[in-house]
Amino acid sequence: MSAPLSIQVVSDGRTGIQNQALGLAEAVARLTPAEITISHVRWKPLFDRWPSALKTPAMLASGSFDPRAVTAWPDLWIATGRASLPLSARLHGWSGGRTFVVQTQDPRWRNAAYDMIVAPAHDGLAGDNVFEIVGSPHRVTPERLAQAAPAFADRITPLPRPRVAVMIGGRSRAFDLTAEHAARLADQIAEAVQAAGGSLLLTFSRRTPDAARAIMTQRLAAVPGWIWDGTGDNPLFAMLHAADHVLVTEDSANMATEAAATGKPVHILPMVAPMIARGAGGKFARLHDSLAELGIARPFDGTLETWTYSPLNETERAARAVLEAMRAR
Repeated sequence: MSAPLSIQVVSDGRTGIQNQALGLAEAVARLTPAEITISHVRWKPLFDRWPSALKTPAMLASGSFDPRAVTAWPDLWIATGRASLPLSARLHGWSGGRTFVVQTQDPRWRNAAYDMIVAPAHDGLAGDNVFEIVGSPHRVTPERLAQAAPAFADRITPLPRPRVAVMIGGRSRAFDLTAEHAARLADQIAEAVQAAGGSLLLTFSRRTPDAARAIMTQRLAAVPGWIWDGTGDNPLFAMLHAADHVLVTEDSANMATEAAATGKPVHILPMVAPMIARGAGGKFARLHDSLAELGIARPFDGTLETWTYSPLNETERAARAVLEAMRAR
């Protein structure tokens, strides 16, 4: 029997970034025997914002993955995020061509240096090594959601249906969540959940402004359910498993794609687009249009209408493409 495929997952360690690479690695491992190693790349503060072309391993922070210490390169390297680029782009040379290099998202630097770029279709990236998917790779599968449920069953099972999972994002280059808008969203969500006689399962992003978080928590406190305060284990997967509807703010491709993998109706919540960044939200609109065309998502209209669709499984499609490209090489 041949040895399992060795996969190195590389990112700066932030959950939303790491989960793209890890989700793709796990999808590969579901298709073929594999061993996954997770590594983080961090640069010394002085060099963190330097251009990728100028960074060298000597500039890596203590505790970071360091190519100088590698004794055996992996079969497959899957990386995500700006911090990983100076390593990913040079990996063919360091590994003697042994390692197949995959970068998720649009690297925007030396795009020809990677064997494959798994890129969101809404970014409009083109190239011989580009494999487009709807949204982003992630870790959500029906099996993983079901596995997460028992740990939170005491908290979630007694809640009345329909259960409404709400994923709130926050401030980004293209969007904002002001206190005033957070109050409006909270009131609309509360009205919809109460009209349906259901309950709320709400999580906030690390990007959610403190004022918006406080206002939404206060205005939704009387609605039956659970507003996770960030303490203890993250219940998101259990919430998605239990939900009958998923509401997600429009600022995150990751959250929308994760919601689309559940098979539950996905309602898109509007955010505030600052005047200076109005054009930056176009790629998110393209993603939401794609999800709408697939029958997955609709703009939230204040009601909890139900519809069905086949769960989106783009991460596995990308994993199959990675294995096919590795075999072809």
